Amino acid sequence: MKWKIKASTKIKKHIDSLPENVRLMTQTLFRNMEIIGPTQPSWPNYSKLKGLKGIKKSDDVRHCHLQGGRPTYVACWKVHEKEMMIEVTYVGTHEKAPY
Repeated sequence: MKWKIKASTKIKKHIDSLPENVRLMTQTLFRNMEIIGPTQPSWPNYSKLKGLKGIKKSDDVRHCHLQGGRPTYVACWKVHEKEMMIEVTYVGTHEKAPY
């Protein structure tokens, strides 16, 4: 069964403004998440984020790097297991990431 990927209009517009190679990596990540699910250990620096300010302990928040170097680009997402939905919360530079 496929997972649903949900991203707000604001995030979609921001993705469109990123460099082309980062946009392609983002699309690849989203396709992988649709097929495999939210667990993406093959992506660089993939991990679950715990202890974030303003995030409940019960929330399942994860991230990975899309491109290393300077600047480093990352993607963050929240998992809604019951609905089989992945909510993309951030795609952009590491410096502005919400963690």
